[in-house]
Amino acid sequence: MGNNIDERVEAKLDSIGQEEKEQILQNFSNFKSYLSGKVAAGEKMGLSDETLAKATEKVAGYLANHEEPRNREEHVLQQLWKSGDKEQQQALSHMLLNMVKNG
Repeated sequence: MGNNIDERVEAKLDSIGQEEKEQILQNFSNFKSYLSGKVAAGEKMGLSDETLAKATEKVAGYLANHEEPRNREEHVLQQLWKSGDKEQQQALSHMLLNMVKNG
């Protein structure tokens, strides 16, 4: 399933138009709201927290490698992501997941 979720996340990220991407990344609240909605949808589909964290990791990696930060929070997240090793990136993904799940 892990590979399937990677492919689905990547396909979704590739399908987001530039205007929608700008709206999502315009400010940190928009980003958290978007991520929260996707997490809620994943939970409704019965995805485990581990699978949701892997999807969050995929999104974070994509953003760190393909998007310029639009605000201070995104800049800090990008710097944390790029400075961390794989294990630290996984931990950051879990923290992002917890952040959006807990409001």
